[in-house]
Amino acid sequence: MTTPRTHPANNAPADLDARLTTLLHRLVTRPGIHHATLAAADDTHHWSAAAGPADDHPPHPDTPFFIASVTKRFIITLLLQAHERRELDLDTPITAYLPADTTTGLHVLDGTDHTPAITVRHLASHTSGLPDQFEKRSGGPSLYDHLATGRDTAWTFDDTLHTTRQRQRPHFPPQDLTAPRQKARYSDTGFQLLIRILQATTGRTFPELLTERITTPLGLTRTWLPGHTPPDPTTPEPTPLHARRRPVHLPALTASTNDLYSTTGDLITFQRALLAGDLHDDPRTLHALTERRNRLRNIPVLHYGLGTMSITLGRLATAGRRPLTLTGHSGATGTWLFHCPELRLHLAGTVDQTRGQALPFRTMARVIDAWRR
Repeated sequence: MTTPRTHPANNAPADLDARLTTLLHRLVTRPGIHHATLAAADDTHHWSAAAGPADDHPPHPDTPFFIASVTKRFIITLLLQAHERRELDLDTPITAYLPADTTTGLHVLDGTDHTPAITVRHLASHTSGLPDQFEKRSGGPSLYDHLATGRDTAWTFDDTLHTTRQRQRPHFPPQDLTAPRQKARYSDTGFQLLIRILQATTGRTFPELLTERITTPLGLTRTWLPGHTPPDPTTPEPTPLHARRRPVHLPALTASTNDLYSTTGDLITFQRALLAGDLHDDPRTLHALTERRNRLRNIPVLHYGLGTMSITLGRLATAGRRPLTLTGHSGATGTWLFHCPELRLHLAGTVDQTRGQALPFRTMARVIDAWRR
């Protein structure tokens, strides 16, 4: 295993650098972890590094990676921008924005089609009751099964609609959003619908919206959609996904997800701009991200707002210190982008694992512990 490669712009004190470097080395020498990239930054210090096997091409801290559902933070940013510009309204039913062949029969529960009751806000907050296209479906493996075993597969938006109607069923009716709490269940299908709503209401494609409204204004030169060209032509190939220590090649799956490639540097730049209000005109828009914090029924340790996960790190996770809050998003391949408001600390990284859902939270707790000593 190589010595972790730290970023030349790091300015963490020597003792903090040593603690974080040791943490990264221990992470990548664990059974089942092939490589990792970590980054953390507060108002004063920035630290990022990457490590991998000595007999491979070890990742650099600036090497891009597949960020999986961290992309939902970009989608919700575009959605709230469109709401501010009056291109769409969060409380309008989705049937006003999408054609009947997309919406009819999408949410049928106990013989009733509830789709006309689903609003844009329902999709953004996972309170529609729609199933998740990645989860169990009748007559074949789930997309999570394909990801976990490293079997490549492709699908289209029409395939997602067919799966939702014919091979899955809703979990509950669209929730009353005026109530203090709602049922919430994570649904990637809902965010695929949001992308189509954005395209229909703005007249721009998803790649165009990302470029014009986020990546170009912020100078994110190493953030792009699979199947497209990164803005910076010198960008290296993204780090590969692994099933434990076995490399897997999933170009069709990654392209079908509408999820991005990025770097920890670009992600933290994006998050800083988002939280500073640089991407929105109305100061109240930022509050909308966490205006509700419903517990996700299929991921009960997490709460969800609008495109935003929240988790509380209790005293056990914070080595007996006061509890801390993390807000942001993680991805199924072991990716994360979170902010700890109590410490004003940004956290980003990846382990590029096909079964990596739990690793971000354990890793972030250890990074925070190292940062606070």
